[in-house]
Amino acid sequence: MLDRLYVELADGNLRLVKLTEAHREALRVVCAADGDIWTIYSSSFGPGHFDQSFGALIGGGGRMPYAIFDGETLVGMTAWLRPDLAAQTVEIGNSFIHPDARGTGFNRLLKRLMIEHAFAVGIRRVEFRIDERNARSQAAVAKFGAVKEGVLRAERVTWTGYTRDTGLWSLLTGDWADQQARVR
Repeated sequence: MLDRLYVELADGNLRLVKLTEAHREALRVVCAADGDIWTIYSSSFGPGHFDQSFGALIGGGGRMPYAIFDGETLVGMTAWLRPDLAAQTVEIGNSFIHPDARGTGFNRLLKRLMIEHAFAVGIRRVEFRIDERNARSQAAVAKFGAVKEGVLRAERVTWTGYTRDTGLWSLLTGDWADQQARVR
């Protein structure tokens, strides 16, 4: 199933391409566009931290990262995380989109593309683990019909040394079908 899950995806101008070393410099520029946001991420892709974080991201460890393109322009990154084939579960995370693309519906299209693909290849549960301080991301997944299952208290220590509480959200195939029926 992993070979079917981690494939390049596209919808119109949106393309998700497997993140490789070739994307390093373009992604560095994109991530530097919002240096303040990295304080609510578990790792920083901002200046001074980018190379180490990028190396870890493309180094494997259960992460399947994408470069996000709008047409020919790299505008961010996202990834499949924690795939559990026996449980038919995967997390969508490590997502960052350039500030110019936020609030345009681009993130909604991106997440919809990933969610639909995951369910199409046999995943039955998509998870999102979101820093409790990140209200924007929590609101975005709630719009998809994701359910907040609880808070993982002191779940991780971030790159700043902050002990983070993480909201655990999930979306099941039935939730997604219900949400799509309401939208249509």
